[in-house]
Parts: sequence; structure tokens; C-alpha cells
Amino acid sequence: MGLTPAAGHPNYSGTFIPEIWSSRLLVKFYEATVLAAISNTDYEGEIKKHGDKVNIRQTPDIVIRDYQKAETLKIQRPEAGIVELDIDKGKYFNFIVEDVDKFQSDIKIMDDWSRDASEQMKIEIDKDVLQVVYADADIHNKGAAAGLKTGAFNLGVAGTPVELTKANILDFIVDLGTVLDEQSVPEDRRWIVLPPIFCGMIKKSELKDASLAGDGTSILRNGRLGMIDRFTLYSSNLLYSALDGSDLCFHMMAGHPSAISFAAQITNTETLRAESTFGNLVRGLNVYGYKVVKPQSLCDLYATKGAA
Repeated sequence: MGLTPAAGHPNYSGTFIPEIWSSRLLVKFYEATVLAAISNTDYEGEIKKHGDKVNIRQTPDIVIRDYQKAETLKIQRPEAGIVELDIDKGKYFNFIVEDVDKFQSDIKIMDDWSRDASEQMKIEIDKDVLQVVYADADIHNKGAAAGLKTGAFNLGVAGTPVELTKANILDFIVDLGTVLDEQSVPEDRRWIVLPPIFCGMIKKSELKDASLAGDGTSILRNGRLGMIDRFTLYSSNLLYSALDGSDLCFHMMAGHPSAISFAAQITNTETLRAESTFGNLVRGLNVYGYKVVKPQSLCDLYATKGAA
């Protein structure tokens, strides 16, 4: 709009004084996406077309028996269970870049908007997965009596979430590790996803930054913070949250990549001329599927912010 002219003088802004289209774009912030870091894509290469499924054979439990001299040996006929991974979800974007918009600016609008669409796609898929898979955690890895061997750990239930504070949050992280230990989950590559409010508590806790395994690199786009008790910590705004009474509660997850399988079957981006106007259409499709294939490797911590 320009400066307001004095009374009785015309405003020439936009007439004799040209408008300038900046070649710089306002920086845009995106939610951190963690799915690629916490899941596995072991079966992605076996998918060929929309609607396919992958039948994943599980390793059966082989029975070990006591042996006595000269006894007749019992024969086991192992039966392998099947887990089906369906590729049954899809998301797309479809936008137009008008020719006039391209000529009014010296920035590559189409490239920038395509990058934005790609980031938004990742965020929406992360949200889709993170807000439901917690429910498939093994029955011994959630609730008020978690722990396969002991049932000694309260991880919260609807109506009575655990209350996390900077004084006890590290204890709960250790408890999650013990719950996975009781399921014999491998210690390497374990992860926890927490909302920012609880990541802040960790930074204020007794261990503070000394507990985070600093490796000299900045926090990546996947929200990686560091490590505590064999867990790599990730911060995400995409976890499921809801009011439980008057408390805002979160379903936070801990686990191992063996828990969640994710497969993207079609990732396609194309550009074509629009039929009804002067411009280019840019559209993209991502068809995917996910499943908790090993519930024993997944924990659900249902918690709210405590008063302290």
C-alpha cells in the first residue's frame, strides 16, 4: 500500500511506483515426522499394485522337551501364523499454478508449492498412523498392571491417566524399558515418541541435558532429541490427545521398529496443463498401509501433565 500521502495529494503507489515481487519466500515451519524412524519397511518391495496385501509368515515357537535315555521322541509339527498387511489407504494433492502467477514472480512457485505438498503429505500420514497404532500395543504393555512377568507397572488407563512431572518422568521412561525387557525386546534401536510438553519436562529434570546423548549434531527434521536408557527420544505434535475429564491426556508410545510395518505402494507426482484455464496442474498420490505386526514390541503410556 505504501505511505499514506498528505491531504490533497494523490497516491501514486501502484501506478507510477511499481510493485515488487520478492524472490524470497517467508519461511514455513512443519511438524516433525517420526514414522520413518520408528517403523520398518521390510515388506515394501513386495507390493505391486493398489489393493494388494502382503501375507507375512511368523516364525513358530519350537518346543524344547526334556530327554530321557531310550524314550520315544515326540514330533512337533510347527504351524506358522500369518499377519496380513493391507495397502488400503491413500492421500493426494491436486493444485493449479496459474500462468499469470508465474509471470508475476521470479520465484519457482511450482517447485516451492510441490515441496510444501510433499511435507504436508508426510505430516498427514504420520498423524494417521500415530493416532491409532497405540491401541494395538500388547495387553501386557499398557494399562494399570503392565509387565508380562510382574504386572508391576502403571502406564495409565482411561479415567485414571498417570500424572507426569519433571520429578517422575525419567522413572516412567525406565519403567517402559523394563516392560519391553520383560517381553525380551532387543535393546538396540528402541524409541519413545513424546509430545513437546513432556520433552520439556525431561530437559528440566534432574538429569537435564546430561541425560541426552549429544552427538554434536543438531536436532533433525524427525524431532530426534537424544537418548535415555536405551531409548532414542523423539518429539512430535502428532500424537493422539483428548480431554479425559478436565485433563488433556496423551497416548505416548515406546517400542522397537519391529512393532510397526509401513509400506508405501505408489508415490506419484505429475504435472499437466489444465483444460479449463491457463495454468499447470500439479498432483500427487501416495497409497500406503501400516500394521502393528509385533504388539509385544510396542508400549502405550497414557498420561497427563501433573501439578508439580
